[in-house]
Amino acid sequence: MTNPENTPQSLPETEVAAAATTEAPAAESHTDTLPSVEEQFRALELKAAEHYDAWLRAKAEGENIRRRAQEDIAKAHKFAVEKFAGELLAVKDSLEAALAVPEQTVDSFKSGVELTLKQLVSAFEKNALVEVNPAGEKFDPHKHQAIGMVDSEQDANTVVTVLQKGYLIADRVLRPALVMVAKPKS
Repeated sequence: MTNPENTPQSLPETEVAAAATTEAPAAESHTDTLPSVEEQFRALELKAAEHYDAWLRAKAEGENIRRRAQEDIAKAHKFAVEKFAGELLAVKDSLEAALAVPEQTVDSFKSGVELTLKQLVSAFEKNALVEVNPAGEKFDPHKHQAIGMVDSEQDANTVVTVLQKGYLIADRVLRPALVMVAKPKS
């Protein structure tokens, strides 16, 4: 059965002490591999400094993006009419050329004005500026401004007369058309 000499109680004291000393260095080497609290603290401080630096850089980049966007918006507002103004220069040149002619006849003057008007209409079309001439249409308070009401054979609230054409730019009212509207029949 069991040998009483091999039980831990029967081991000589020197063997027990040797067994204890062999276990102790293993425990000490295990504690040596763990960094000290100070080392852990320094490592965490370095990591926190890295994160803080990355945060500062990201914040600065965000501010730079915002500033550049504001500059782009300011430039867009400042130069928004550049294309349209370029188109109008040809119209101005035509008007100046018409005025520079010393001897004008009514026919030559009329044909020059017609050509200049075509240039102006072309400039409007290229820049999405649309004319609103609502004669005969139903009155729309979003696009028309009624000056008065008149008796008419047309249906009530129908535009009878256009006093001044209106204009839309990209489907937004730039100037409403001034109109006279038919009265309801009593």
